[in-house]
Amino acid sequence: MKKYLNLFDFSQKVDYKTEVLSGLTVALALVPEAVAFALIAGLSPLVGLYAAFMMGLVTSILGGRPGMISGATGAIAVVIVALAKSHGVEYVFATVILAGLIQMAAGFLRLGKLIRLVPHPVIFGFVNGLAIIIFMSQLAQFKDDSGNWLTGTNLYIFLGLVLLTMFIIWGLPKLTKVVPASLVSILVVFGIVAFFQIDTKTVGNIASIKGGFPPFHIPSIPFSIDTLVIIFPYAAIVAGVGLIESLLTLNIVDEITETRGRGNKEAIAQGAANILSGLFSGMGGCAMIGQSLINVSNGARARLSGIVASIMLLVFVMFGSSLIEQVPMAALTGLMIMVAIGTFEWASLRTFRRMPKSDIFVMVTVTLVTVFLHNLALAVIIGVIIAALVFAWDNAKRIRARKHTDEKGVKHYEIYGPLFFGSSTAFGEKFDVLGDPNEVVIDFAESRIVDMSAIEAVNKITERYHKVGKKVHLQHLSPDCRNLLNNAAAIIDVNVMEDPNYKVMMDTI
Repeated sequence: MKKYLNLFDFSQKVDYKTEVLSGLTVALALVPEAVAFALIAGLSPLVGLYAAFMMGLVTSILGGRPGMISGATGAIAVVIVALAKSHGVEYVFATVILAGLIQMAAGFLRLGKLIRLVPHPVIFGFVNGLAIIIFMSQLAQFKDDSGNWLTGTNLYIFLGLVLLTMFIIWGLPKLTKVVPASLVSILVVFGIVAFFQIDTKTVGNIASIKGGFPPFHIPSIPFSIDTLVIIFPYAAIVAGVGLIESLLTLNIVDEITETRGRGNKEAIAQGAANILSGLFSGMGGCAMIGQSLINVSNGARARLSGIVASIMLLVFVMFGSSLIEQVPMAALTGLMIMVAIGTFEWASLRTFRRMPKSDIFVMVTVTLVTVFLHNLALAVIIGVIIAALVFAWDNAKRIRARKHTDEKGVKHYEIYGPLFFGSSTAFGEKFDVLGDPNEVVIDFAESRIVDMSAIEAVNKITERYHKVGKKVHLQHLSPDCRNLLNNAAAIIDVNVMEDPNYKVMMDTI
């Protein structure tokens, strides 16, 4: 437990100016997204803003990845929208609290390391799909309040401001990195619109963000088994989606910053943040890859930027709503389009001819599921399953048997390749039971009995030899293989030949 007590790690060198300015930029970008995600879930905009504040503050202080930004997200909104419509916001708050408890349990049980099972093609597909979603979500800003596409002067003005924002973000770092280019672009566009009194869409056109400090509120629901039955499925999905998004975002930020975050600590922080979010009238959330990339691209590497972002977001809600509501949406749209361009793994397109076809299929599938279903967790799960099946298929074809008969007339089968459910059928086809001599040795020096299907395969081949009166020995079994066979002693009866000179390395096969 000692390692979980050292939560406030501010030991790294902090560039305070960069952290504060980057936090301010992220706070501005958080406002329209938090409002939009709350509306998607059928909730009040303040529910999304309160969630963004609480998630960002808690994870910035306690999380395992300094510089990563958390808040209200579309993935969580999609999960809870049905519950919000059927049972109301109080059940949403209770669901978020329960999801936080599940996430904290996952962190304390050290399940964060399971993210290592996600193959690189899945991460490529996830990132590319998310980049496309971020870009496509910005297209809605090119429509008016009636849902029709902007035309004429309104379109040219909005498009010009978007392109100006993108140009500043692209060009300013080539001249100076004293201040974040994204913040400069927002301020420049805001100044132009205010000075020339340009009539264009602003944050206030989406919804009012005026509010107070998040009120502490215990969900007004019946504390009963029936309630648990209602909210638990949603809570489990929210917890899973939140952890998958957060840990994948952590890995991406790790690669960009060439540092290493702590997955289990992040899971605990995400859980604590969701619990407090539910208690303080928020819809919950998880890590946000778009805002995280804005933050790290501005040079922020410490916890301070996330803390500043969340506190400034609350300041906007409580004291600065009238000013923030005047920020042109064109500036924020241009910023998020640049985030989408920076998020997309362009290098993955150049490797199409070099990557195995199975990896390309996994990457494209994850991208398509992410884009069309808007379910990032489902996309990752499907990608992992496909990658696992491809791996199993490839390894199933790799099991081989070298055969020879020694001077005593004993037939030896030297097996190499893993023996598991995928290769068990091919394993049984390697033996010539009727044509073999009366004594046979099956040598597993270069193989391993992996699972129950493998044990059953060994059992079947020994039964075939026993039926024709022939004796079978198993040789060079690793300790874990012997444990499997000992546990299955009721269904298998073979002779294991000891070899005192044989030393197996447990993890080399």
